[in-house]
Order: sequence, then C-alpha cells, then structure tokens
Amino acid sequence: MSIDQRLQTLGITLPPVSVPAAAYVPYVQSGNLIYLSGHIAKQNGQVWVGKLGLTMATAEGKQAARAVAIDLMGTLAVAAGGLDKVKRIVKVMSLVNSTQEFTEHHLVTNGCSELLGEVFGDVGVHARSAFGVAQIPLGACVEIELLAEV
Repeated sequence: MSIDQRLQTLGITLPPVSVPAAAYVPYVQSGNLIYLSGHIAKQNGQVWVGKLGLTMATAEGKQAARAVAIDLMGTLAVAAGGLDKVKRIVKVMSLVNSTQEFTEHHLVTNGCSELLGEVFGDVGVHARSAFGVAQIPLGACVEIELLAEV
C-alpha cells in the first residue's frame, strides 16, 4: 500500500505548509536530510493551548502530538516533493508544555511516533527525544520537530 493510500485509509488529508510565526523557515534541506522546524499543536485551525498535568491529561496530549504529526507530514510532503521520496524518518524531538510533576512526556509523544509508524511502516521508525518544558510559544501544549532522509 502506498503512503497516499495509507493516509486515505486513515482519513488524513495533509494540510498546506504553515506560515512561520517568527524569523525562521518551515524546513531546510542539506544534502539528503530535511530538517523540519518545530510545529505546534493545532485544533480546529487554532493553537491547541494547554499544560499537561494541569489542564490536560496524557490522552489528550497524545491526540495533540498526533495532530502535530499530520502537520509535519504536510510540510515534509512539500519539502521532499512527495512523501514517497522519504527514505527514513531519522529523528523526532518533542517538547511538551507540562507541570514540573508531569512525567509522561514519552507517552504524549507516542501520538506522533505511532502515526509516523502507521503511515511510513519501517521507514517511519525513528530515534526520538521527548522533553517537558515550562512553556511553548503561544501557549501550545506540544511542539515537535522532525529530521528526515530523502
């Protein structure tokens, strides 16, 4: 099954590349690597605001990370000239807006990692970091960046 067929089966339509909110670009390619800038969680087209451990539970954070993965794939599709050109999702780095006591950043980030695995199969299995942070721009609950090989 092709990547486009998997996306269709999952009911996913990739969004256009988001306009950066500050002085950066959505992606940079260097050689065979594409670096995607951090994408923040959005819900219904708006910033998905929240703090894990205070206003959000792990399950909702996982949904937010999944939403970020969809936005990341939309940017990656443009950057790579199609998702079928991706040879490997190399690394994901996730920032989770959370309280000091919250310790399930890795479970929140699974929302992104699991979807990448569903869409790309073995190509989507990646190295990963997940961090808890005091705040993310615009109050977003999750921000994720991605590195891919084409």
